[in-house]
Amino acid sequence: MSNRPSIAIVGRPNVGKSTLYNRLTDTRDALVSDLPGLTRDRREGEAKIGGHSVTVIDTAGLEEAAKGSIQARMRAQSEAALVAADLILFVIDAREGITASDQVFARIARNAGKPVIAVANKSEGKKGVEGYYDTFSLGFGDPVAISAEHGDGLGELDRDILSALGLKAVPKRKRGKVDPDEPVSEPDEAKEAPLRPIRVAIVGRPNAGKSTLVNSLLGEDRMITGPEPGLTRDSVATDTVWQGRAIKLFDTAGLRKKAKIHEKGELLSASDAVRAIRFAEVVVVLIDAERPLEQQDLIIAEMVAEEGRALVLAVNKWDLIEDKNKLLKDIRETVDTNLNQVRGVTLVTLSARSGRGLEKLQDAVLKAHEIWNQRISTNKLNQWLDVALQKHAAPASKGRRIKIKYITQVSARPPTFVAFSSQAGGLPRSYIKYLTNNLRDAFDLPGTPIRFQLRQTHNPFVD
Repeated sequence: MSNRPSIAIVGRPNVGKSTLYNRLTDTRDALVSDLPGLTRDRREGEAKIGGHSVTVIDTAGLEEAAKGSIQARMRAQSEAALVAADLILFVIDAREGITASDQVFARIARNAGKPVIAVANKSEGKKGVEGYYDTFSLGFGDPVAISAEHGDGLGELDRDILSALGLKAVPKRKRGKVDPDEPVSEPDEAKEAPLRPIRVAIVGRPNAGKSTLVNSLLGEDRMITGPEPGLTRDSVATDTVWQGRAIKLFDTAGLRKKAKIHEKGELLSASDAVRAIRFAEVVVVLIDAERPLEQQDLIIAEMVAEEGRALVLAVNKWDLIEDKNKLLKDIRETVDTNLNQVRGVTLVTLSARSGRGLEKLQDAVLKAHEIWNQRISTNKLNQWLDVALQKHAAPASKGRRIKIKYITQVSARPPTFVAFSSQAGGLPRSYIKYLTNNLRDAFDLPGTPIRFQLRQTHNPFVD
């Protein structure tokens, strides 16, 4: 885990916490909308403040709520962030001024025993100025007036953060200036840079158990869970380690059919989940064993394959199934019939609640990532091509036999191959499918999308 100082951003719903988080981390990771309560889980990101790396934690809005309600679970996550933080940024909406809820939750922040900076957001305009002066009543000292949306006042906020953490800004070294007394160190090839985290996204239909699975994999109640569908709103990334490999694990909102999405919040959540798929390296499509492989599951898996991500299918709630052999056979037949583009994809059964099958899932994800990154030498590819062509020759086009001259792998992630032919446009799709499946079997590439492209070779006698 990181030793960076951590900063928790807390406050009522819709005061601009996620906008400030995006400003500090220089990202657009947190969903931002005028819809209150969009953030539900803790989100962590790295920020550079005065030359120092810090961890910034975005939290759900603090609300007074009945025990057991969604709002109460959100508040518990925010209070957990207060405990873990080294510094608290208490954000208020300066245009609304100090409310009774602000006073209640300021008391909670004060009782956390951590340094607190009062941040008067949305301070632009006359109403914002009046609200800024009201912020003094919270008893956190001089507040900082900012506009997270426009970036105003962030320099002063950075200075206050450094002061509260006991840090000094690191002066920027001028380019071209070298300290003559500083020894010049040669790069040590033996000390390899640490491997970049593998980005793993957990996706699926609502209420499939994605957040419960993420909590089990992390070993803590990091995401709010419950029987209500659609609890997760935005894609939240958390760092962890599997078998010595750094992992960045993304919990995502449930994906329903577009025709069933009517609320603005769910539309934003679905867009964020799709974005998580596009930026992931391995995607785990989580399937509910009690409603296995509905059409939406197949649509999500096809989306992952089209994006070229490594894919693992995981069937959750497996402990609730009586005839496991029959269901597993049915699921495998459905997968083989409908997901031919990722033939041989790994299917893992598990119980996110009890933790059974988690090691198998981790093994499957790491193996899928390894296959997705695989490269094959041009020499081996062309040896394979000769055998594949002898076994099943390319068909004729316009009365002429199509000749495929050679093949090479142009990239991995996913494995992408280009074959060169004088009549590339005449090769039927069925034959390309034959070559793709034969290549998958020959080089042991199960379950990963394969890009197989044809290019026209130039005939020097045409001119």
